[in-house]
This record gives sequence, C-alpha cells and structure tokens, in this order.
Amino acid sequence: MSISNITVFMPSLLTLIGIPGLESVQYWIGIPFCAMYLFALIGNSLLLIIIISERSLHEPMYIFLSMLGVTDIVLGTSIVPKMLGIFWFHVPEIYFDSCLLQMGFIHTFECIESGILLAMALDHYVAICYPLRYTAIFTHQLVTQIGAVVMLRAAILVAPCLVLIKFQFQFYHTTIISHSYCEHMAIVKLVAENVRVNKIYGLFVAFAVAGFDLIFITLSYIQIFFFLMLIPIHYIISFR
Repeated sequence: MSISNITVFMPSLLTLIGIPGLESVQYWIGIPFCAMYLFALIGNSLLLIIIISERSLHEPMYIFLSMLGVTDIVLGTSIVPKMLGIFWFHVPEIYFDSCLLQMGFIHTFECIESGILLAMALDHYVAICYPLRYTAIFTHQLVTQIGAVVMLRAAILVAPCLVLIKFQFQFYHTTIISHSYCEHMAIVKLVAENVRVNKIYGLFVAFAVAGFDLIFITLSYIQIFFFLMLIPIHYIISFR
C-alpha cells in the first residue's frame, strides 16, 4: 500500500468524536447513558454483596451470576466515563496507549461475558436434564476451572489484536476516531498500511467467540426445551 499521503507517524494522541452527526445533542444523549451506567453499577454491586455475604448462595449458578455482574461493571466502566467526558466536558482526546488499553478491556470482557453466558447455559442444562447428578458434576473446582478457561481464552484471543496494532503499524491516515470509544476496527480504519491480517483476525475472533458460544448456548436450550416437552409424555405413559 502506498504511504505517500501519510500525515501522521506513530501518533501519541487520538481524538474520539462521539456520535457522528449528533454532536449538537450529545450533552442530552449522555444523560440516559449516565443513568443506565449508575443503575447497572449499583445493581451489580448490590448483587455481588448479597452473593458474597450469603453462604447459601455460594452455588455454581450464583457464582456465574456474580462473574457476569463483575463483567458488566468492568465493561461499563471501560466505556461510559470516557464517553461522558466527550459528551459533557468536551474532552475527546485520548492517549494512543490508553486507547489500546480501553480496546483491550472492552474486547476481553466481551469475550469473558460470552463465555460466562455459555457456562450458565451448560449449568442450566445439567441442572434440568440431570438433576440427580448436578452436584457431582458442577463442583466448586469445576466452576473455578471454567472461570479460568473463560478468562484465559479471552486473553489469548484479544492479546494479538493489541500486539499487531502496537508494534506492526507506524503510519496513520488520521488520528480522529468516528466513535465514542476505542474498538478494534475503529482503530484499524485509521491505519495507512496493509491491515488485511488484522481484519481477518478480527473476524476470526468474532466468529470463534460469538459464533461458537451462540451455537452451543442455542443447542443447550433446545435440549432443555425438548426435555421439558417430553416430561408430560413420560407421565402419560407411566400412568397407563
């Protein structure tokens, strides 16, 4: 790719413009975002306090629920404060490394959230379809291992995106991101070099996480649905 029109070499600052076309009303748009963030923060914090303080809730289902609450808090905190800084205080600048850090947090915890939802679907499947074996299968050790695998998978998949952007690219068309936060494709679009590898890898991660998890979550709930539909048939046969 030709770099004759390059304007920026290794930028230290990037600019987030917020919501394109709605700059004049972003102040008001920030109000519902702030309200939703506060509700999510307070609600998830209360949920975590209740689960931690009540020993009877130290079960796999509630542990997964608490992990999901932590994920929601981290995701919201990674996005909303900077977004409100743009909307309310007109502070669109962000350091390049800070932008990569925000991108890393967002995509890592998106992967973690997807993995937790898959684990919860599996938990529901075992609890409903194999209730007598549930406690033997879903031990606290297994829950810990699932949590570790979910986090490790997210870190392994997202880390290459950060490394490729940080160390592979030097020339950028612009430093303006047409978005309210830093995410992979928004940053890649700024690059004035060959980004094919990044695009392919980004699609691979999206399909590997969302596609894989969605398929197995759907299969789990289909199995649960058929199991529940077959229960009345078993009762009818037994009564006959």
